[in-house]
Parts: sequence; C-alpha cells; structure tokens
Amino acid sequence: MAKRVKTTIDYTEAIKELEQILERLRNGEVAINDLAPTVKRANELVEECRRQLTHTREELQKITEVPF
Repeated sequence: MAKRVKTTIDYTEAIKELEQILERLRNGEVAINDLAPTVKRANELVEECRRQLTHTREELQKITEVPF
C-alpha cells in the first residue's frame, strides 16, 4: 500500500511561516522578482489556516451541541 502524502500544513507551522514572510516583507528582504510568489504563498497559508479553523469550529459545535 502506498504511503499517503501530507497535502496540508499544520496550523502552527502555517502561522510560523506567515510570520517569517511578514518579517521578510517588513525588512525589505524580498526582491521585487520574488514578491508575487511570496505573496501567493502567504495567501495559500492564510486560506489553509481559515480552512482548518472552520473545520475545528464545526467540530467543536458538534461536540458541544446540547441534544433536546
């Protein structure tokens, strides 16, 4: 059986990478030619964080739902 490849990044890892990107942008460390791919990566990370937060919120709502 083939090993399943991890397609998502852990939330904590994504936040850490976003913080690193932000720091590089603030410090002017991103060359103009790297700006678009850097911003694209940041956007991908933000979307993944949103997806994970939405999933977690939905799971918590299921767990804490009071049956009548």
